[in-house]
Amino acid sequence: MINEDYKAMLGGKSVIRELSEYATARGKEIGYENVFDYSLGNPSVPAPSAFTDAMVDLYAHGDPVAIHGYSPSLGIPEVKDAIAENLNKRFGMNYTGNHIFPTTGAAGALAHAMRAVTKPGDEIITFAPYFPEYQPYVKGTGARLTIVPADTENFQINFEAFEKAMNPDVMAVLINTPNNPSGAVYSAATLERLAGILRAKQTEYGHDIFLISDDPYREIVFDGGEQAYPSKFYDNTLSCYSWSKSLSLPGERIGYVAVNPAATDADLLVPMMGQISRGTGHNCPPSSIQLGVSKVLDKTADLSVYETNMNLLYDALTGIGFDVVRPGGTFYIFPKALEDDATAFCLKAKEHDLILVPSDSFGVPGYFRMAYCIDTEKVKRSIGALEKFAHEEYGL
Repeated sequence: MINEDYKAMLGGKSVIRELSEYATARGKEIGYENVFDYSLGNPSVPAPSAFTDAMVDLYAHGDPVAIHGYSPSLGIPEVKDAIAENLNKRFGMNYTGNHIFPTTGAAGALAHAMRAVTKPGDEIITFAPYFPEYQPYVKGTGARLTIVPADTENFQINFEAFEKAMNPDVMAVLINTPNNPSGAVYSAATLERLAGILRAKQTEYGHDIFLISDDPYREIVFDGGEQAYPSKFYDNTLSCYSWSKSLSLPGERIGYVAVNPAATDADLLVPMMGQISRGTGHNCPPSSIQLGVSKVLDKTADLSVYETNMNLLYDALTGIGFDVVRPGGTFYIFPKALEDDATAFCLKAKEHDLILVPSDSFGVPGYFRMAYCIDTEKVKRSIGALEKFAHEEYGL
């Protein structure tokens, strides 16, 4: 008999993917340039030439056996050392290569981090709005996910609701900053307050509580700001990262878990993740991509286009009359819909070839997400469609 749990999941297809597929099909009818597709968070800027050059040089002059051979189960040592050194330089940490576990993207990092610090039946807490795929990630571990309601004033943490949700079954807290879908950047004050609560609860409950930080957008921060590094605030932090956004390499599926050296059992957690890989068939990301990214750790793609697009959309949406919290980073904006039913709102928008994602799957009713990782020229052209849609459907 086939697995009934996964069979049931077929009926819960990702809303984001469905909308993206619709946009592609609609584009074949009217030209994709005429479909304002804000559905999928797929980086729209090319990878930096330095990465391409590093890969070309690697394939031209590197050792073919090393390039194409199996990576060690815990990752390539010189790659891990380079990542640790880079993190130490940037964030004032004291990682060694032994604290770094290379993975297939941030999703792979989260899967290993969650399994390393929870067991079936434990509880993981996260904060709305949140990335919908956290649900299957956590379910796959046997733990359960609790969602803390959003602070819709600024999309920082709703601390009152968080403290009410805390209980002795909580073994991990999952954060995502800069945040998908809101674009919020957790401030140092937010992270300090979170860390203080976790330290107090560890003492009260008599067990460790790990902070799992989902960090793939940390280089996409606006107004000259920076994302405070969560591991600086709390010892039991596992930082989960990928280069999908910073280097525009989503297809290469390359990331890592960085275990805070001050964490409980810090020297055991990476070897444990190697054992988790044995049970999940992960078996490490490709050797060539590990080697390639290790040569460009100080580089990013040209991320400035996302701030340009954000400012265009924020100004347009607020000018039309939408209620919007200005994003501090990422390439997402999360306005309040013009009616309570976000799905109905987005279905009406589809009739104007505006592909917007309703907020229900992000844990916040009545909003919608726009992934503005598209050409700036298309953002500008979409503004007229947004104005027409709001006027014709809602009288704005």
